[in-house]
Amino acid sequence: MSSIAVSLLDCEFDESKCLEADDYQTRVGKWCAGCGDFGALNAVKRLLAKEQLQPEKMAFVSGIGCSSRFPHYVNAYGFHGIHGRALPIATGLKLARPELDVFVVMGDGDCTSIGAGHWIHATRYNPNMTVLLLDNNIYGLTKNQTSPTTPEGYASNTSPRGSVLPALDPLQATLGVSNASFVAQTADWVPAHLYATLQAAYDHNGFSFIRILQRCPKFTPDVFDDAIKNPDHVELLVHADGVDAPGLEKLFKARREHNPKDLDEARALAQRSDLLRLGIFFKDDSFPVYDEIRAVSPVSAEEKINKLEKEFDRYGV
Repeated sequence: MSSIAVSLLDCEFDESKCLEADDYQTRVGKWCAGCGDFGALNAVKRLLAKEQLQPEKMAFVSGIGCSSRFPHYVNAYGFHGIHGRALPIATGLKLARPELDVFVVMGDGDCTSIGAGHWIHATRYNPNMTVLLLDNNIYGLTKNQTSPTTPEGYASNTSPRGSVLPALDPLQATLGVSNASFVAQTADWVPAHLYATLQAAYDHNGFSFIRILQRCPKFTPDVFDDAIKNPDHVELLVHADGVDAPGLEKLFKARREHNPKDLDEARALAQRSDLLRLGIFFKDDSFPVYDEIRAVSPVSAEEKINKLEKEFDRYGV
């Protein structure tokens, strides 16, 4: 990790001390050309530069998958975990180091399959972290297997005649969990909206869950073709307390005023399949935040040793 240390205040007084977006990238991403992971990484770099976050004061946690290589490319603390376990790792990190800005990056198989139980409970706990679900509707790293979000009828190596089950909808699932405090959807092919959504998620105090729709150029290059080729098939959810990225008015004419505090409407909009919807479905800053209600007072090394000795004495013979 770089030893660069700069504060937002330093940057305001001396522009030469400002970190640029590329200062937050450690190496070239090893993803296929055209992979949506590049778009997500670029949006994250823009956010880090905008906020002037110090590399030593943030951490990126991932599981297993193409998207989970993310920590290798970001100039920050990183933890490349195991399949489906990014969220409990990140929650433990946030409890131990609450001062860190914690980002979690997962794929659709990583989060919604083996990690589904952790996903539900992390949503319920509502720890303060920014969570990116990079959803390309397929297991990409292990070479083209049906994932829970693969569309029904879509062929893969494990379902050569097409997926036999309806796809799991991460939005509906997350909105159905008690204490869910921020749920949004954006897309890799709309970079302005992706960045604006990421900014809103970072600003939220709580579990900010963003589903990022993205194409896998190798295995699911056409899965979002209707929405990409015809912007009229996309509806933007806009509101003063939501996301309304500038410059998208002419391209996306379908726009819906949606109050992100209206949970019932958020669930209804997530359930409808007439249009692909991008924006903040739900947001509520009033929910209890896990790392705040579970915060413990700092303990000195001497106090820790005394407590350990006291515990060991209980088992003395």
